[in-house]
Amino acid sequence: MWMTAPTSGPPGGFPMPGIAAMPTLMFAPLPSLSFTPAQVARVCETLEESGDVERLARFLWSLPAAHGNCESLNKNEAVMRARALVAYHHGSFRELYHILENFRFGKDSHTKLQAMWLESHYQEAEKLRGRPLGPVDKYRVRKKFPLPRTIWDGEQKTHCFKERTRGLLREWYLQDPYPNPTKKRELAQATGLTPTQVGNWFKNRRQRDRAAAAKNRMQQQQQRSSSSSSGGSATISRPVDGSTDALLMHHGRDSPLSSSPCSSPDPTLDPVLSP
Repeated sequence: MWMTAPTSGPPGGFPMPGIAAMPTLMFAPLPSLSFTPAQVARVCETLEESGDVERLARFLWSLPAAHGNCESLNKNEAVMRARALVAYHHGSFRELYHILENFRFGKDSHTKLQAMWLESHYQEAEKLRGRPLGPVDKYRVRKKFPLPRTIWDGEQKTHCFKERTRGLLREWYLQDPYPNPTKKRELAQATGLTPTQVGNWFKNRRQRDRAAAAKNRMQQQQQRSSSSSSGGSATISRPVDGSTDALLMHHGRDSPLSSSPCSSPDPTLDPVLSP
């Protein structure tokens, strides 16, 4: 918007000699914002909770660069968290890293900011590699770009889960490896995770246990096979009474005579099959 305003000289009311007065084009002045730091923080929190990142970005942009309380705004956690959120969603990762590395946030903000830190580094690594990252790739990224202490309380983590959280998950797993949706929600509330994260943890743990059980079963079979072969071979003769127990005891349980279409695996060898 513009308007024509008569003037008799330059701004300030002091005419310049020898220069005739002439109309000048003037832009309508932008409205001056007089928000206090507390009001700015409340608006940032409200827009962040609503999930309207674009509106939050417009609000931050509308704040004058020479705000009278600029120093106070730079020390306000809600404002700095809002700036980090906008930078993340706009892909301005350098700005995001600068904010997260130079402002000490409270524990209530750690989980959300840690997720933004890791996800932004994942996205940069995927763009560099030209392919999606696998679990090993993400592990290497986490090792290369550890969480800054400004958004981390220093507790040791494994796959981004705190040891306290993993301990609680293990306790519930021993009680019930197959939790129903209600138990998943309860455990999610207790650990601060999402029900999906809880379900994925239980699924991965069951897969690891099955793999370990299969490995143990194979090792036991190999040990029995090696012990029976080291005892030497003997001539196989049919028992007089027609039973095969004596042959099985003499030649070992892994002898072809022990195989039967009706045989079933020993459930004690696999904890998943055991009740």
